[in-house]
Amino acid sequence: MTDTPAVREIRQNEDRFLSSDIFESGRYIFPKRNGEGFVTEQTRDVPIYHKCDVLVVGGGPAGTAAALAAARTGAEVVVMERYNHLGGLSTGGVVIWIDRMTDWHGNLVIRGFAEEVLDRLPPEGKAGPDRAIWGVKDEALAKHWRLRTSAFHGIVTWAPTIDPERLKLTSQEMLIDAGCRIVFHSWAAVPIVEEGAVKGVIFESKEGRQALMAKVVVDCTGDGDVFARAGAGFDTDIEEGDVHHSMNTGFMLGGVDMETWLAFRGQQEAAFAELNTMGRDQLGFFQTPYVSWRNDIALFLGPRQSGLSALNVDDITEVEIRSHRFMQAHCDFFRKNAPGFENAYMLLSAPQLGVRHTRRLAGAGRIERSQWGAGVALADEIGVSPSVSPKFPVVSVPYGALVPTRLDGLLAAGRHVSCDANSHGFMREIPQCWLTGHAAGAAAGIAANRGVQPRNVDIAELQATLRKQGAFVREAGESASA
Repeated sequence: MTDTPAVREIRQNEDRFLSSDIFESGRYIFPKRNGEGFVTEQTRDVPIYHKCDVLVVGGGPAGTAAALAAARTGAEVVVMERYNHLGGLSTGGVVIWIDRMTDWHGNLVIRGFAEEVLDRLPPEGKAGPDRAIWGVKDEALAKHWRLRTSAFHGIVTWAPTIDPERLKLTSQEMLIDAGCRIVFHSWAAVPIVEEGAVKGVIFESKEGRQALMAKVVVDCTGDGDVFARAGAGFDTDIEEGDVHHSMNTGFMLGGVDMETWLAFRGQQEAAFAELNTMGRDQLGFFQTPYVSWRNDIALFLGPRQSGLSALNVDDITEVEIRSHRFMQAHCDFFRKNAPGFENAYMLLSAPQLGVRHTRRLAGAGRIERSQWGAGVALADEIGVSPSVSPKFPVVSVPYGALVPTRLDGLLAAGRHVSCDANSHGFMREIPQCWLTGHAAGAAAGIAANRGVQPRNVDIAELQATLRKQGAFVREAGESASA
């Protein structure tokens, strides 16, 4: 039994990367835990599964980019993933809308791995505006692409939707071609730390408990599981009232006609508003669909649920239970009431939980809200992120945001890089995870090859390597207009 949901609407403003509603409802009532005390694990020898130069823990967007970048430096690379695929939330989490990769002038600024992997998808595996209109401010074009999640602030951008199965396969083949060892269905449990440096991890799989040793470990778990358990500092503060700390399980409905739906949404504003009101009244929570890469598939990335922790097993179980109920309720409602959804059916709920925030690394450098207006390349820039609105220039991402303040042998990439709570709202997005993963992998490969700690990697060599691999990295002090 659950309480009546309370709905709190969060409005978009210029400093928010995404807008959404956060839904808070009464908790699913679990049977009370009755565990007390402790048990003692028997001391045992753990067999070593493999030794490598670079171990990437987590095969999501950041981890896939990191593994490829490290392998292309000549390092021997292993990527460990708990699921049966690469891509993380961009595939298994069905977050198939890839957020903005262009600046407000239409320039592609998140490049490198991100550009390459999308270019390798076949035409039928992605949907978005042609390159010729990126940055265009035409009102009609902006309205058209706004409904298709590729125009913001009246400007057409590159923010495609993709086929998750194509992205899984493409990512996998890119790593195999580069010589990476992929280890699926394996969960890193305990980091191996010696004299203040991470030397590898102990992991669990169907083979039992084994160790994987590496010269450098890249934590791409998204939650900082490796660096937190290894003793690195981290932050957990959040921006109250924003969506970037909420959770959900995404889902897709099939058998729809999205063009019919978009025509209704764009041309019948009063009827669309009435549908939203009816949805809230009947369901207590409500979200309208996003487009996908196909006209006959609708994407739902919510409802976003707040007040729950992605580090608590009961909380994440609760999110899954509620999300599956949300999926059925939305399918039934849309089939009955929404144009284009008359034949809709439940196609897929994401096998991966959509987590936005748990921990953020306490790094040697940091991305902060106060830096957004500068637009100047930091001395250790390893990439550039689009800004949240046209009033800001692009944001310089420093290498220090990937480096722990007091732990060696490890780099962190993905949504848990070092940044403040406000900047995390965009640094957690898939393109930014590709960006930081690419940089961390290149740095890890260089560190392993040179026999130095990641914090001592030569920045000029790293930047040159990233540029050679197609990333967009500016010269120190170089500026860009908003």
